[in-house]
Amino acid sequence: MSTAELVILLVIGLLAGFTGGSLGLGGGIIIVPALVFIMGLTQHQAQGTSLAVIVFPVAILGAYNYYKAGFINYKFVIVLALAFLVGSYLGSLMSINLPEKILRKIFGFAMLALSVKMIIGK
Repeated sequence: MSTAELVILLVIGLLAGFTGGSLGLGGGIIIVPALVFIMGLTQHQAQGTSLAVIVFPVAILGAYNYYKAGFINYKFVIVLALAFLVGSYLGSLMSINLPEKILRKIFGFAMLALSVKMIIGK
């Protein structure tokens, strides 16, 4: 890894961590596009790398601040974490078998649809 790559990855990580901590988003909307468009990874590599970041306790300090403020619903955390575990496994099986061009279009459409819903929906 070159120094330039290291610096770029640090900036991507900081930006994703900041937006994750402040807005609840980071991996899909920051890391994946940055890895594809800036670092030149394939869609599959970017999604796999972003997902692998979650394996490490990267959000622990951000979650701790929300915990101190009383903003964590533990029942939801348990259910979501278990469902995320299963969904992540099944989704990765599907994703790795899709051609990159189709996967990228699905990813982009999902981000666009969710953005429109967040802007104009309830």
